[in-house]
Amino acid sequence: MITALDLYHVLTAVVPLYVAMTLAYGSVRWWRIFTPDQCSGINRFVALFAVPLLSFHFISTNNPFTMNLRFLVADTLQKLAVLFLLFLASRLSSSHFLGLDWSITLFSLSTLPNTLVMGIPLLRGMYGGGAASSSSASTDAGTLMVQVVVLQCIIWYTLMLFLFEYRAARALVLDQFPDGAAASIVSFRVDSDVVSLARGEIELEADAVPVAAGASSRGGDTGRVRVTVRKSTSSRSEAACSHSHSHSQSMQPRVSNLSGVEIYSLQSSRNPTPRGSSFNHADFFNIVGAGAKGGGAAAAGDEEKGAGGHSPQPQAVAVAAKRKDLHMLVWSSSASPVSERAAGAAVHVFGAGADDHADVLAKGTQAYDEYGRDDFSRTKNGNGADKGGPTLSKLGSNSTAQLYPKDDGEGRPAAAMPPASVMTRLILIMVWRKLIRNPNTYSSLIGVIWSLVSYRWGIQMPAIIARSISILSDAGLGMAMFSLGLFMALQPRIIACGNKFAAIAMAVRFLAGPAVMAAASIAIGLRGVLLHIAIVQAALPQGIVPFVFAKEYNVHPDILSTAVIFGMLIALPITLVYYILLGL
Repeated sequence: MITALDLYHVLTAVVPLYVAMTLAYGSVRWWRIFTPDQCSGINRFVALFAVPLLSFHFISTNNPFTMNLRFLVADTLQKLAVLFLLFLASRLSSSHFLGLDWSITLFSLSTLPNTLVMGIPLLRGMYGGGAASSSSASTDAGTLMVQVVVLQCIIWYTLMLFLFEYRAARALVLDQFPDGAAASIVSFRVDSDVVSLARGEIELEADAVPVAAGASSRGGDTGRVRVTVRKSTSSRSEAACSHSHSHSQSMQPRVSNLSGVEIYSLQSSRNPTPRGSSFNHADFFNIVGAGAKGGGAAAAGDEEKGAGGHSPQPQAVAVAAKRKDLHMLVWSSSASPVSERAAGAAVHVFGAGADDHADVLAKGTQAYDEYGRDDFSRTKNGNGADKGGPTLSKLGSNSTAQLYPKDDGEGRPAAAMPPASVMTRLILIMVWRKLIRNPNTYSSLIGVIWSLVSYRWGIQMPAIIARSISILSDAGLGMAMFSLGLFMALQPRIIACGNKFAAIAMAVRFLAGPAVMAAASIAIGLRGVLLHIAIVQAALPQGIVPFVFAKEYNVHPDILSTAVIFGMLIALPITLVYYILLGL
């Protein structure tokens, strides 16, 4: 039976965390003490020093030889069960609602709580030294939370990163190599300055080099290609030049080495920040005219570069090379390829020489009219006011137009992908680069290694090193909550995703997650206080790391933001309700 004293102990452990969060929120929203730049510096300190050292402190002081394997198996089974259910639902569902993006988001919401910052103090306040006041390390609530943190940092966050990079790699391949050309890719090489394939301010380009001499430039017919992923020319220009100059460079068409012409995409309304484009009706025929008239020296120069395996660089005025296989890809606003009728008419717009200039223009006009010029929004400096429909923009690595390609009528995507081994190697490279740049990776691994050595041979950490670590790790918990309060204050709205999705997120976080955890724990054989600990820790507020990933890869960041902020506000009463009901 839960007594008033028990509730007081819980509030004593948790309320100070909310005090730190409230002070941070008020220092930005009410008192204007910190500027956004100063908040960014505080958050960076927390991410690089406070939280990694806090994590190292907890993990290094946990005895790995007394871990409660049954409890960890129940936690693992919960996550595997959620993954299986999401995979099954995505296979059976005909809509895109349960695609890869939603599977990642729902997995985060249901299985990855804020165990390190909220779980350890809250569960220690609720269940103290363990079941029936036992001092056994295998039943201590705080120790169990540390063990869960170890699995989160080493296994589950790495799995999340793998899924995000797989999504980004798939989008990049489908953007850069449509029409089945990706099936001919035999290897990827990623430049050292590319640390992620995530959609962001830095756009990426993929240059294809034929493996054998005489291989088809299309790549999907007879030849095989090796692909180099690097930052786009416009991104390099933006980093090296002034803002105004870099903006003009970024609007230039990007030349694809695989097809030899500029590739544009019709940006879907699913993209979070649609960009306007200067590509309008007049620009369309200017490029066609340049391609027909510039079939001489300029085109020949590009052909020589292409034969050597080097990608032609974008110029101030885009000139299309004179090649029979050149084509422009146009995507519809529903993020799927346009109809065969319109696309077929547009495929060979650039395929004629100067002698067929009039015929090229006629075919181009017909294709444009058949597709429907009203479908293209016009920029304010073009032929009309800006409309709310789709816009044409340069195709980059941050496009999501091809995440849901048109299928072949049997549920299979029409666009081919590289072999699984090639894609896996690319994703592993990017995941490795992300992990080695994350201080939490080192703190978790070093903490596990030191705990194994320390508890196996009884070696104590030198006092001078222990004090150096504790002076920052002791502040880690409070600084983490302070940083969370700053984050909340900088957001324009507490419920950023709308009431509907907020309700779904809260239901998944506080109802579905604990329900699956209860089922998994009972199936494993957990009973009594251990079962209660498992259920309450599954009802903790949303973890911060999944939100950081969601924001970086732009996968429902508004939903994860709402889950973190609003979830923190309602987490204390909800976990107290679970605690009281389970204690009856």
